[in-house]
Amino acid sequence: MTDIHAFAELIGIQFNDYSLLLRALTHRSYVNENQGVVVEDNERLEFLGDAVIDFVVAAYLYHHFPEMQEGDLTSLRAALVRSETLAEFGRHYQIGNYLQLGYGEAESGGRERIPILCATFEAVVGAIYLDQGLAVVEQWLPPLLAPTLKQIIAESLHKDAKSEFQVWAQARFNVTPVYRVVKAIGPDHDKLFTVEARAGDAVWGVGEGRSKQAAAQAAATEALYEAELWEIRASFDEEE
Repeated sequence: MTDIHAFAELIGIQFNDYSLLLRALTHRSYVNENQGVVVEDNERLEFLGDAVIDFVVAAYLYHHFPEMQEGDLTSLRAALVRSETLAEFGRHYQIGNYLQLGYGEAESGGRERIPILCATFEAVVGAIYLDQGLAVVEQWLPPLLAPTLKQIIAESLHKDAKSEFQVWAQARFNVTPVYRVVKAIGPDHDKLFTVEARAGDAVWGVGEGRSKQAAAQAAATEALYEAELWEIRASFDEEE
């Protein structure tokens, strides 16, 4: 239990029931390899933590942006609770170092895998909620949200570039963009994907990311920039 207490100190929470935190840090692969010794993994806590995070983030945005429309609030919430963001929160607390993983999962890089880090962070939040209550979660989570939210707004990361590019491509050319992975380098737990955004026969943008989704969003962002240039050139041609 030494590591569990060290992790609790790292996240700044003194638990009443440390078995909840131990369960939050226990991956299914560890249970499978230790049947009869460990009886429960963190998936139920992950389910609960996911709902708690959604609520706390929604309330945080509602109170901090009183004039913002529902659609923009939804986009910001989606950016804050997506897997990559929650995995980064987990990395902030070195959560991978404290995970109980099966041998095979650990050897294949599971301690750095985005879905595992995200799910474990959600499970930890679920454990905090059960042990300490909602008020503590509402105090604990915002210090992570604030700097991330600032970056999201500054870089317009909450904008759904894929949706915007699709609207433009359908309006202009009556085609739906497709996204194609053209390169994937690195080990399974730390791949870098390169994705093309294509509309018709043309490549409008290329993006990179640690997940296919992130790379596709980056490609769509570049495609939107190229679309803006296309519109400018088209307006000049019409004037001539």
